[in-house]
Amino acid sequence: MEHVHLAAEEDDLYSGYNDYNPTFDSEELDNDAGFQQAVRTSHGRRPPMTAKFPGTAIGGRALGTSFGSRMPMASSMGRPMTGAVQDGAARPMTAVRAAGYSSAMTRGSTFDPLGQSKGPAPPLEGKSEDTPDEKVKILEKKVNDLIEESCLAHGHGDLQLSLDRAKEAGRKERALVRQREQSGNADHINLDLTYSVLFNLATQYANNDMYAEALNTYQVIVKNKMFSNAGRLKVNMANIHFKQKNYPKAIKLYRMALDQISNSHKEMRIKIMQNIGVVFIRMGQYSDAITSFEHIMSECPNIKTGFNLILCYYAIGDRERMKKAFQKLICVPLGIDEEDKYIPPNDDTHANLVIEAIKNDKLHQMERERKALAEKFIMTSAKLIAPAIEATFAAGFDWCVDMVKSSQYVELANDLEINKAITYLRQRDFNQVGAVETLKTFEKKDSRVKSAAATNLSFLYFLEKDYDQADRYADLAMTADRYNPAALINKGNTVFVKKDYEKAAEFYKEALRNDSSCTEALYNLGLTYKRLGRLEESLDCFLKLHAILRNSAQVMWQLASLFEMLEDPHQAIEWLMQLITVTPTDPQVLAKLGELYDSEGDKSQAFQYYQESFRYFPSNIDVIEWLGAYYIDTQFCEKAIQYFERATLIQPTQVKWQLMVASCYRRSGNYQKALETYKDIHRKFPENVECLRFLVRLCTDMGMKEVQDYATKLKKVEKMKEIREQRVKSAREGSARGTRREGSASSEVDIKAVSHPEPKHSPLLAQGRDSGHSSHGTSAKGERLSAKMRALPGSNEPYEASSQRDIDASYVDPLGAPMERPKTAAKKRNEEDEFADEELGDDLLPE
Repeated sequence: MEHVHLAAEEDDLYSGYNDYNPTFDSEELDNDAGFQQAVRTSHGRRPPMTAKFPGTAIGGRALGTSFGSRMPMASSMGRPMTGAVQDGAARPMTAVRAAGYSSAMTRGSTFDPLGQSKGPAPPLEGKSEDTPDEKVKILEKKVNDLIEESCLAHGHGDLQLSLDRAKEAGRKERALVRQREQSGNADHINLDLTYSVLFNLATQYANNDMYAEALNTYQVIVKNKMFSNAGRLKVNMANIHFKQKNYPKAIKLYRMALDQISNSHKEMRIKIMQNIGVVFIRMGQYSDAITSFEHIMSECPNIKTGFNLILCYYAIGDRERMKKAFQKLICVPLGIDEEDKYIPPNDDTHANLVIEAIKNDKLHQMERERKALAEKFIMTSAKLIAPAIEATFAAGFDWCVDMVKSSQYVELANDLEINKAITYLRQRDFNQVGAVETLKTFEKKDSRVKSAAATNLSFLYFLEKDYDQADRYADLAMTADRYNPAALINKGNTVFVKKDYEKAAEFYKEALRNDSSCTEALYNLGLTYKRLGRLEESLDCFLKLHAILRNSAQVMWQLASLFEMLEDPHQAIEWLMQLITVTPTDPQVLAKLGELYDSEGDKSQAFQYYQESFRYFPSNIDVIEWLGAYYIDTQFCEKAIQYFERATLIQPTQVKWQLMVASCYRRSGNYQKALETYKDIHRKFPENVECLRFLVRLCTDMGMKEVQDYATKLKKVEKMKEIREQRVKSAREGSARGTRREGSASSEVDIKAVSHPEPKHSPLLAQGRDSGHSSHGTSAKGERLSAKMRALPGSNEPYEASSQRDIDASYVDPLGAPMERPKTAAKKRNEEDEFADEELGDDLLPE
């Protein structure tokens, strides 16, 4: 502070700036007595001094001191001159020349420090491209640019463009070599550039599956002794031979490359030996492959090699070595840090931000992928060797579980036990000792495992139709994990079988909210809407499902069924046409197409599809009946006989098929065969009135003696039939008097229930196929059957009659829905098992 001078308030801050020393005033030199005296003395006429050697500091110019003859000064008090001119020679300046001053400046000249008054600077002289060196440099740059373009094109997936650029780079490089040879610089050829061009060209040939060209290019590199470490490219050549399945040549090249790589490159040697082991596996030489893999596991163990070693031991059936290899596999270090470092502390905000930033970075993703791959190999190995290492697969699973529990993969033990239960399921072992008992052991485990086990148990009980137990375990699975879509689907299934469709739809919607890609929930929701009669919403669900599962036959069938229910047969036919592209040999789909074309009046198309359906499944009664009626309708009764005979074989207790056969013989004019058929029918069904009537008529017209016997039998049978009908009528009248008040209403309900059955829908992932009906497809089935039976010739018609009126022209055969088996007794027993449930697999087991 002592050096700070504070100005007084009354002082002028700008005073003294205009004061100057008059000594430096060049305009007052005429009045300066000292200067004039110096000019008139001998000091001003002293000759200039010269140096002995030219080019020194004092040679060739006058000194600006008092010893020079340029400006005489009277004394040291005189004002030194700077810009004065003597004899036309300017005084050279030194220190201030860079600021723009010059000794040639005179008073009044302009200040031009940048020399702008002289005009623009002349242009730079360009380098001539005609010189050999410049041409070589330009070519080298073009070659490098083409190699870079080739690599970038390959990175973008344009393999053809990358190959074209690689070829062009090869042509430019050869032109470069010729240019150097012509200029006499052959010794300065860039070998690195030549190697890069050839290597890139060979790589692009291999990427474009041009293996012969790639091998030739690699061979050029390998044979050139000037390329160092070119022997390593034999690995690439061996890879090409491996793709061509030339395994002996591949092993030879792998071993040659292995010999040329020193022991210092340990990782590369391990990879080559691993390739050799894989080739031996492809050749079936498991012993040689085991030798390579065992060496790798002793030197540098890794997960893939350990898994391949287990596969080799399994192939040769060595139990003990399988166990040892599995123990080595679960002991392989993954090189992954503990997950604890990703748990943020509560008190350090900066650390929390850092952990949040690295929680999902590339390194952590790579660690997760490596761990997931290791778990996959361990699970696959355990499932593979469990049935082989012990007497039973259960004991083998138990041994694997014990080994895993003592390793770093403790959490995989529960998954292995779940797989044990699933193996029981695949073997259809549903008893208490098998799958159910195994799954019940997880009821006290952690929530994830408990939820998976309870989901599978619910599925098992649902298959066994124990819906109470299925509902209980579905609730348990939902309690353990409310966001488990499989548990929600199983819960919805148990509600669905109780016909509470609204509540079932809510569970399916919740499953979709938790997992929008859950196709089972979407399919079941569509079925639920279909049961509720909300056909538009059901159609929307199945259209969304078709966008996900493009080739699902069940989804296409449901769409065709819905369009049929919406009375849009053309759309239904379109979807069925798409369906037969996926399942071209499905007889039920073909039969459904025939039914739809028949309802549209296109008999020829209907006949084509019915015929195809019969060819693939000749036991469908509905198809057989339609084809027989079609041939009768078209006056080809002989061809109809084979279909009705097949129907007789399928349903031997139904007399109508045998009567149809006899009728076809009669219509075709083969009366003798018709008589024999009627006699055979009479032996099997002696009380059949229609058969006796035709026998009486045939025997009468043919003049046979048996006519009186058949007439007597006919009278007895008709009398017995009248007595039986009177008894039935009296019984009905008695019951009608007792229930007069409610009889009419109940009978009407019963008739509607039979006439309009509710559409059936089979499960999405169940064992059977889907069996959906249209709402009107079966409504008139009984009426059409009776119409066809009425079309048969009556007892009062001449047996020669074969006119068009014998068959109803509006006949439509009642076909069941495609993908539904005929409703035989076995089918009726299985009709209740028709709802979508979960399939065992990944959907029931969270990853």
